[in-house]
Amino acid sequence: MVRGDVRLQARKTLLRAYAIAHLEEEIRREAMVKDWAAFVRFLRLAATESGQILNYAAISRETGLSQPTVKSHYQLLDDMFIGFSITAWSGSSRKHLLSTPRFLLFDLGLRHAAAGLTPSRDVVRANPGPLFEQWVGIELWKRLQYLGGGTLHYLRTKDGAEVDFIIAHRGKLTPVEVKWTENPSVSDARHLLTFLREHPRTAQHGYLICRCRLPRQLHDKVTALPWFCL
Repeated sequence: MVRGDVRLQARKTLLRAYAIAHLEEEIRREAMVKDWAAFVRFLRLAATESGQILNYAAISRETGLSQPTVKSHYQLLDDMFIGFSITAWSGSSRKHLLSTPRFLLFDLGLRHAAAGLTPSRDVVRANPGPLFEQWVGIELWKRLQYLGGGTLHYLRTKDGAEVDFIIAHRGKLTPVEVKWTENPSVSDARHLLTFLREHPRTAQHGYLICRCRLPRQLHDKVTALPWFCL
């Protein structure tokens, strides 16, 4: 037990050292950042907001930076492979779609450390759903990088309808929903089914990623998959 505690503390220290020392120093060395203190504030806020739809105006107010500067800082994180954008899906007939991208850091442990949090089980337990969704998004993005093609999107309307992730690869669309549940039902897949009905030619099947123990057929076009099957 003591050895496990030591290892856990070592991982926390390593993540914090990477976020504070290596990450910040790498950006300082590679980029022309005029106001370093403001950039550090931006980095912490970007980590805190990781996974959310970008709100440049709110981040600008919080950091005291102009919106063009905030956008350039996000682009810098993207260029240095510290994070990546998930663009809004635009190929839908639905009106009132949100079009602003989402932004994720490439690792949840890094996200916690950069946000000033101590990586621990308690951090996850405090709000597991959004973190689980981010983890799935990161894994999907990594797999697309390995494949060497394809893009990752999300869909959300102003009235709250959403599909967490849409994989576009070789002319095919695969919608993915993420739920922090061990017992998924067909009602959890309602937005997937709507998307599949709207795109019958390009989207043949959807997946719900959750914490069920075994794959489960929720509908003839929707399968629930355990997270470890990704």
